[in-house]
Amino acid sequence: MSYRNPYTPPRKSATFDDYTLAEIRRAAATGIYDIRGGGTKRKVPHFDDLLFLGASISRYPLEGYREKCDTSVVLGTRFASKPIHLKIPITIAGMSFGALSGPAKEALGRGATISGTSTTTGDGGMTDEERGHSETLVYQYLPSRYGMNPKDLRRADAIEVVVGQGAKPGGGGMLLGQKISDRVAEMRTLPKGIDQRSACRHPDWTGPDDLEIKILELREITDGEKPIYVKVGGARPYYDTALAVKAGADVVVLDGMQGGTAATQDVFIENVGMPTLACIRPAVQALQDLGMHRKVQLIVSGGIRSGSDVAKALALGADAVSIGTAALVAIGDNDPRFEEEYRKLGSTAGAYDDWHEGKDPAGITTQDPELMKRLDPIAAGRRLANYLKVMTLEAQTIARACGKNHLHNLEPEDLCALTIEASAMAQVPLAGTSWIPGKGGL
Repeated sequence: MSYRNPYTPPRKSATFDDYTLAEIRRAAATGIYDIRGGGTKRKVPHFDDLLFLGASISRYPLEGYREKCDTSVVLGTRFASKPIHLKIPITIAGMSFGALSGPAKEALGRGATISGTSTTTGDGGMTDEERGHSETLVYQYLPSRYGMNPKDLRRADAIEVVVGQGAKPGGGGMLLGQKISDRVAEMRTLPKGIDQRSACRHPDWTGPDDLEIKILELREITDGEKPIYVKVGGARPYYDTALAVKAGADVVVLDGMQGGTAATQDVFIENVGMPTLACIRPAVQALQDLGMHRKVQLIVSGGIRSGSDVAKALALGADAVSIGTAALVAIGDNDPRFEEEYRKLGSTAGAYDDWHEGKDPAGITTQDPELMKRLDPIAAGRRLANYLKVMTLEAQTIARACGKNHLHNLEPEDLCALTIEASAMAQVPLAGTSWIPGKGGL
């Protein structure tokens, strides 16, 4: 016989919390796994767990109003005859036309161009809006080959061979049938209105030796002009970076698990891959071991939100960062002014659960003609440019405080960690000590 204390409220399980119970009931009722967009919702060690050590007596700060702090970056200096010159080290990540609307792609191009940086096509091919309003455009070459053609490869300023993505390393994505309009279907050579899955691996190679052949083919198609990026999901960053370099990459793009996706299995997003913070130092170590650090550029993505995140990624050894989710928020996605409409869809502003099955009230993650009209790409592009400007100014402020006249002069020595996990992942000392877990010190 059990006795329940009437003075003690019922306790809920930490293991079987309300969300877990709801998921069990949903799975039991439907017999299908959950598919959603966005990135991981679980809390993992991130850039917030690092702090900069500003200048004092032992370091000399720069005066912000008189001394310059450079932000420029050149990508693709290894082999390309026309490397990319950017004013800021913050690029726009690949997000497909299909997942995003045409006006959204135009807005991203406009904002990136104003800011002097690049944007990226994503799965599904290159749109005229995007090419027309992007001064510097990177063309993603994906396993699906949706929309791929030699003409657009030559029209691009760089080519990004996508091997993996942080939200789903080793897995493919989904595009809901609600988003496959006549135009999307034509660009992807797909039937209209039918759910489509993107492949998890390229059909014409099985390893790094084949990747090397593919990179050579892409160089031949583009007369050796375009930088060739290789994008990998954060899973085994040391070996994947080393193999990308061996295959001939000019740039390595490393995407951690906080990176978003248009749609894939929830179990994938939450349980596969590594935090962005854990990925950077192994990739940098691989480049250093090969004598290629700063010769092959490293772009880091996955959860970048602010200028401090940018500065921390660069201090850990990256050459640039890439943003996706943050860029969508900047142009107006998941805006609280649409809260009532989000609630009608069973969501809420900022939840990023399923991209609202193609019915995004903001007109960004939709192909609905009426909803798309809600997004003014000119105004949205200005908002993105403002956001990129603020991020850059924040990163410069931190660099000057550390006595650095270029963002690339930031280094691990400028950082300390607040937690043992972050210290081990970033390989910087725990605050107040010289101790790095696994490295010794006090």
